[in-house]
Amino acid sequence: MINYKIEIADAHAHLFQLTLTIPAPAETQALSLPVWIPGSYMVREFSRHLGGLQARQGSRAVALRQTSKCSWEARCSGRGALVVSYQVYAFDSSVRAAFLDAQRGFFNGASLCLRAHGKEAQSHGIELAGLPEGWQVATSMTATGALSYQAADYDELIDHPVELGRFWRGEFSAAGVPHQLVVSGALPVFDGTRLLADAQRICEAQIALWHGERRGAVPPFGRYVFLLNAVDEGYGGLEHRASTALIAARRDLPVLGQQEVSDGYLRLLGLISHEYFHTWNVKRLRPDTFASFDYSQENYTELLWFFEGFTSYYDDLMLRRCGLIDEARYLKLLSATISAVLAVPGRKQQSLAQASFDAWIRYYRQDENTPNSTVSYYAKGALLALALDLSLRSQSQGASRSASLDEVMRQLWQRSGGGPISEADILAVVAEAGGAALAEELRRWVHGTEDLPLPALLERVGVRWCSDKASLAQRLGLRVSETDGIRVKQVLQGSAALAGGLAAGDEILACNSWRLRKLDEALQTLAPERLSQMALLVARDQRVLSLNLCLPLEAQAGAPVRLSPAEKAPARALGLRRAWLGS
Repeated sequence: MINYKIEIADAHAHLFQLTLTIPAPAETQALSLPVWIPGSYMVREFSRHLGGLQARQGSRAVALRQTSKCSWEARCSGRGALVVSYQVYAFDSSVRAAFLDAQRGFFNGASLCLRAHGKEAQSHGIELAGLPEGWQVATSMTATGALSYQAADYDELIDHPVELGRFWRGEFSAAGVPHQLVVSGALPVFDGTRLLADAQRICEAQIALWHGERRGAVPPFGRYVFLLNAVDEGYGGLEHRASTALIAARRDLPVLGQQEVSDGYLRLLGLISHEYFHTWNVKRLRPDTFASFDYSQENYTELLWFFEGFTSYYDDLMLRRCGLIDEARYLKLLSATISAVLAVPGRKQQSLAQASFDAWIRYYRQDENTPNSTVSYYAKGALLALALDLSLRSQSQGASRSASLDEVMRQLWQRSGGGPISEADILAVVAEAGGAALAEELRRWVHGTEDLPLPALLERVGVRWCSDKASLAQRLGLRVSETDGIRVKQVLQGSAALAGGLAAGDEILACNSWRLRKLDEALQTLAPERLSQMALLVARDQRVLSLNLCLPLEAQAGAPVRLSPAEKAPARALGLRRAWLGS
């Protein structure tokens, strides 16, 4: 068995000490550290935090030759075990890497554990040592002792993050399977009982979706662990095969004595729902190009619109179906997603397939031009799932066998055995459920850049679409920050702001000779006889510029959308809506 001993070298210096033991190394044993972690599609160069690398066989020092930015070779002799020691600097508080201080530790194996080439299929073990008194351990990896754990192979080893420290822990059961929820950094008023109950409802609803309502249906794991790190500011998650690492603002956690679902708590519940759904959709049902991972470079797929986008569709929908939010709250969330997609000119420049393929260089590396050049495979992918679901449901109304996206997901799961799939597999199941014409339309939606026919589809289920009032920034085609003056973050293509000469990084000082504290104050400076004329004073690179803009009546990149139940919807539409929303 390949074994890693992981110790705390210096918590104040944020250093882990690792000792890797390879019982029967190759004559030339290659070692490497992944450059990325599955689920987060960006090359992160974890090896930049590795230092003090040494190797020995018995009492003999073994020379290590570096062969690339993240790989080494050890020239071994005889049959003695190769022992490699090194330290890793761990001060990344995100869910993707490793963190260590005197209060808490956390790590993903991809950022700590060197891969022994040729030995990946062997069982791998972790032994923790030197933990401060009172520290606990939480992980979904199989325990073999008080502080020792074992995985079937290297892929599994790095798919079980580990939480260390003093934390709150609670448990519940879903479909007869134990689930554990660990929260680090929560305030004393944190209501753990409520979070457990709400997470249980989400998990049970998702298990029923994937495996049907039949009794005895169980998820594809024997135990599941939520690892939640509560911080002052933060949000995100990373899925794993039997766990998820989450980060959220501690003010968003439920509070004792409060029963309402705040916007912050709703966001946390949506994150829990999203990452748990990934247990099926991407960790097991996954792109065929991810059948095996190459940890040394980018792994490309055109299917993130399905694995991230469809998951984003279901995360909020499951909150509605399990009764954590009502119909109005769900439609408000959906309105925000639609408005966000319509607000970016990049939706006309990049298809969902292209956005998926380019995730490595675009989605995770956003800049001032991002909204002009790309579209989110999360947000538009969620709307694509909505369009497909409503199309299937409306086509099958009154038929002997109802069709829905739920059924498509279950069929993909069953036919693949919970394994790799291709776009052709998705289209084939859609064709069976909704016909060849719908499958072809789905293909065009994925590879084209036209807007989805959502207004008409939502009308079929008795949901009214109307345009909301645009803010001044939306009318101008601007995105600004107002925390330290009015600073331009992004200027949208085809906008009045672009035509008037505004650029990212500008600070807007005044309008029509009036000093501004907030951008919306500019509306108060417009004279009745010249309502569209804006003379802006702007600071750029220490220079003060005068720019003249003409204020449009409409939003420059799609007015915000507001969805609401139609007042007088036909009975057929109401029936479809109830089936869709589970109400």
